[in-house]
Amino acid sequence: MTNILEIKNLEVRVPEKEILKGLNLTIKTGEIHAIMGPNGTGKSTLASVIMGKKNYEVTGGDILLDNESILPLQVDERARKGIFLAYQYPEEVNGVTNSDFVRQAMKACTGKDVNLFTFIRKYEKACKDLKMPEDLAHRYLNEGFSGGEKKRNEILQMKMLEPKFAILDEIDSGLDVDALRIVGENVYNMVNENLGVLLITHYERLLDYIKPDFVHIMINGRIVMTGGQELIKKIDQNGYDWVKDELGLDIIDEEEVQTRHAILGSCAHAGKNNE
Repeated sequence: MTNILEIKNLEVRVPEKEILKGLNLTIKTGEIHAIMGPNGTGKSTLASVIMGKKNYEVTGGDILLDNESILPLQVDERARKGIFLAYQYPEEVNGVTNSDFVRQAMKACTGKDVNLFTFIRKYEKACKDLKMPEDLAHRYLNEGFSGGEKKRNEILQMKMLEPKFAILDEIDSGLDVDALRIVGENVYNMVNENLGVLLITHYERLLDYIKPDFVHIMINGRIVMTGGQELIKKIDQNGYDWVKDELGLDIIDEEEVQTRHAILGSCAHAGKNNE
């Protein structure tokens, strides 16, 4: 059965600023979609909103999983529906071992106890595939991990949970050449008729290992161009100026705008205090 994640005319804002401005995207299981674009155009916001992060207000549009809206669902409910987000900056959790975390997550997603022997075999294989340390299962979640180990641990969790859709938000940042290859090859080998991937990246080098079926260029809160791997080469050679020129766009850095609002607000507040 093919599952479909559909983002329809999605509009999202934070206080005083609209970030996503009518974004449309459809992903099917078995497909790899890569989203690329300049800094601050809303790529990470899109990932967070699909997963249900509360800091953002959806003001228009919808997100559908197999024709059912997931907007009313909490983060854990979306995870149980089969949506997985690999974080750009994974958190450290003291007192919770990696194996306990994953096993409880599997139980929460399936609603069933996970056979211990089956779990251990699967976990050990995933560790071997990702070249993780032998004591990983007994270490606290991400505590004391290098940046590369944290990213590989996110992919290990993805292998164990077997979601329908995986959203990978800049999993390549902070990875050395060897770790990049390991992560890329593992993700690419996981994609099948039961898994679709949305890959958010700045770096063309990751796409040497994860070959996308579709490449989307995102600017100013919208997907403005879709193509194949030829777009990757063009971005690598020319950056994004050619997109701006071809489509007549001014590229707005939303993060810079938000920072400027915050600074101006602070200055105004300070000015009032000095009056």
